[in-house]
Amino acid sequence: MTGRCTFSRVEVEAGPSLSESAARLRERICGRLGRSLHVRQVDAGSCNGCELEIAATTNPLYDLERFGIHLVASPRHADVLLVTGPVTRNMEIALRRTYEAAPEPRVVVAVGACGSSGGIFGEGTYAAVGGVDRVLPVDVYIPGCPPRPQAILNGLLVAMGVREARVEPLRG
Repeated sequence: MTGRCTFSRVEVEAGPSLSESAARLRERICGRLGRSLHVRQVDAGSCNGCELEIAATTNPLYDLERFGIHLVASPRHADVLLVTGPVTRNMEIALRRTYEAAPEPRVVVAVGACGSSGGIFGEGTYAAVGGVDRVLPVDVYIPGCPPRPQAILNGLLVAMGVREARVEPLRG
């Protein structure tokens, strides 16, 4: 269900509802993977704002596990890497190793303004390399500071489409 909101003479189109996005994502996950979607979240140097919103996706209101999305502790079990924060120089090598440990096809999602571009922390400073795309190839960007749980769900839906495109069909 989409709606139209007006804020001081600027019209904004509302996207699909949470339940609609979640239902589409569940269909894609089960149809393509035949199992649940496993997500490894990596904090590359964030302020924790994005992590709070990611944690909110597991609360009773959003409860992403009911849609077959699970946060996992190991990149070896992950279908998607969800990376937050500007990549700090101290986390650059760890982020690369996490990426290399993930199985093919690797899908990387940059979460928040900092993950997408370096945000207020800039790019190429003494402490930060910049956005995630300075270190890894990013497939999906989720904007916001921090992004809302609905945006994170939508980003996972888009990432699922990227993963589908990379998986070769089985030949019988």
